Amino acid sequence: MKVLCIEASCDEAAAAVYDSESGLLAHRLFSQVDMHAKYGGVVPELASRDHVRKVLPLIHEALADAGTEFNEIQGVAYTAGPGLVGALLVGSSVARSLAYAWGCPAVGVHHLEGHLLAPMLEPEPPRFPFLALLVSGGHTLLAAVHGVGRYQILGSSVDDAAGEAFDKTAKLLGLPYPGGPALAKLAQSGRLGRFKFPRPMLDRPGLDFSFSGLKTAVVVATRGLELDDATRADVAADFQQAVVDTLVAKCRRALEQTGFDALVVAGGVGANQQLRQALADLGAKIGVTVSYPRPSFCTDNAAMIAYAGWCRLAAGEHDGLSIRATARWPLDTLRAPAPAE
Repeated sequence: MKVLCIEASCDEAAAAVYDSESGLLAHRLFSQVDMHAKYGGVVPELASRDHVRKVLPLIHEALADAGTEFNEIQGVAYTAGPGLVGALLVGSSVARSLAYAWGCPAVGVHHLEGHLLAPMLEPEPPRFPFLALLVSGGHTLLAAVHGVGRYQILGSSVDDAAGEAFDKTAKLLGLPYPGGPALAKLAQSGRLGRFKFPRPMLDRPGLDFSFSGLKTAVVVATRGLELDDATRADVAADFQQAVVDTLVAKCRRALEQTGFDALVVAGGVGANQQLRQALADLGAKIGVTVSYPRPSFCTDNAAMIAYAGWCRLAAGEHDGLSIRATARWPLDTLRAPAPAE
C-alpha cells in the first residue's frame, strides 16, 4: 500500500510517500524559518499563506523522488491537528481533495501520534510497550505507549513547554529565531555553576512539568547584569542543564513507575545533544534502551505522519468527505485502529 502524506500544522510544509513493503520512499520539507525570523516567532497568517504556495510543489517533488504516479497512491494521510488552524486547513483541504479526485481513502492524523511513532521508521524500531518523552516547542509530555492509538498520558506541562522555555530564554539573551538551537550552541561555550536555576516540580510527586518558573528565574538572575558574551554563555549553559536535569529525572521516575525497559524520545528538543547524552547515561545506568528518530524526523515532517496514517489506513480506517482541522485535540482521546477484516 502506497500512502501520500501532507504535513502543514505550523511553520513547515512537508510531503512524503510511504510504501508498506519498501518503507519510506521519499520525503520533502520546506521550512519557513527565514520568513518568520524577522518577527521573532511564527506569524500564523503568513504561515498559512505560504503553505498555499508550497504544498502542491512539495507533493509533486515527493512523488517524483519516489518514482510514483498519482494512480499508484492507495491512500492519503494528512495532519488534522493539533496546530495552527489556518495551516491545518491548507494541508487538509489539499489532501482531502486529492483523495476524492483519485478515488482513494483519506485519514486525518494526530500530529503528536506522528511524533510518537516516528522511531518506527528507523532500521531498529522500538517494541511496544515503551515510555515516550515528547518534548518540543509546543508540548512536553510523558506517555505510556502500548500500541498504535493506545496512549496513556502520565504527565504533561502545566504551563510552558520545554521548547517554548528554550525559545523565550534565547530571546531574553538576544539570540536569533529559532532560539532553541541557538541557545544550545551558545551553551557549549558556557561555564556550569555560575547561576543556580531551579529544577521545577522535582520536590513533589508526580510526572507533570512546569518551565514557566525556570524562565522567570533567568529573568531575575540576569536583572541588572551586563550581558556580555561570557555571561550569556554561562546563563545558557546553566539554563540548559536545569531543563535537562528536570527531563531526565522525570523520565527516570516514569520508568520506575511503569516498569518499562524502553524509552523513546521524540520532538524537536529531542535533537538536543546534551539531553541525548544524559538520557543515554540514564539508560546505561538502569538498563533501559533509549531510542530516537533521526534528527531530521525530530522536528515536524511528513514521514512520521505518513507512517501513522498508513497504520490506520491499513486497518480500514478513513474519514468521510468532510475536511478536518482541529486546533486542539487531546492525545488520549485517540483509539487504536480496528483490525482490517
